[in-house]
Amino acid sequence: MSKVGYNPITITEGVTVTVDGKKVTAKGPKGELSVTVPYMIDVEVKDNQILLTRKNEEKLTKSLHGTNRALVANIVKGVKDGFSKKLEVIGVGYRVRMEGTTLVMNLGWNHPVKVASPEGITIEAPDENTIIVSGADKQRVGEVAASIKEIRKPEPYKGKGIRYEGEYVKRKSAKAGVSSK
Repeated sequence: MSKVGYNPITITEGVTVTVDGKKVTAKGPKGELSVTVPYMIDVEVKDNQILLTRKNEEKLTKSLHGTNRALVANIVKGVKDGFSKKLEVIGVGYRVRMEGTTLVMNLGWNHPVKVASPEGITIEAPDENTIIVSGADKQRVGEVAASIKEIRKPEPYKGKGIRYEGEYVKRKSAKAGVSSK
């Protein structure tokens, strides 16, 4: 039984939600987002709340119920407040800076790595060791942050690289003991 799927989604002030068949669209100060729910789930807007109900009790329908409720809740929250991910750059000589809307990273290679900010996503570098990726769409924010992290993943010996804020990197010892013969 999906406990998440039955929770109503409250529409906050400044956000308008419309349902056109199976397409749910939310408009707010941060933009406009939409999600299409599957045929086995009904969406209803009443009394400033969005309710998702399932048509049958099949296993697939039950599993999609909570997932689609979360997707609709994310677009409602995203157009009002937005989402952001913070990345830390750790390493001697590793620095980041902004050139217009392009992120320029010096990550120990003989050339700087440039990442252009995609449409709908804002990339900021408040200082030389911090990157903030923000936008209205939670999925796109996560994808862009993951692609930036993928450029230089944290390595396990010194911990150098790009990681999420607060992420723990399991460290390895440099050398195991050498046995003498």
